[in-house]
Amino acid sequence: MGYELVGVQLLNAGKHGKTLRIYIDHADGITLDDCAAVSHQFSGVLDVEDPVSGNYDLEVSSPGLDRPLFVAEHFARFAGEQVKIRTLSPHDGRRKFSGELKGIEADIVTVSMDGEEFRIPLGDIDSARLVPQFD
Repeated sequence: MGYELVGVQLLNAGKHGKTLRIYIDHADGITLDDCAAVSHQFSGVLDVEDPVSGNYDLEVSSPGLDRPLFVAEHFARFAGEQVKIRTLSPHDGRRKFSGELKGIEADIVTVSMDGEEFRIPLGDIDSARLVPQFD
């Protein structure tokens, strides 16, 4: 359909079931009509393939200003930007990192924080998002 698939998340919504969230992007930006068109297309495929058991809500959205980072290419593309990262297990006694994304090499993400560099394996990142900068 001409959109970049940024990432997919399956979130547990507690009593309300699950939410399947799909992030899309395009060089010209994303409109509500774009989200509706992609949602319609995905709904048909999901009905046939049925990859998610049980009830769930489908959400299609742009990545927004606090864009989530999912794959190695995202960490390379946004090197130099401010990020917030949460890990699955502690690194240097912490699970939350907020600082400048230096990049990624051999699946190791480097973040500079308070004059110190932290190296985090990509596979141990639970979530990562850009921090919007308003100059």
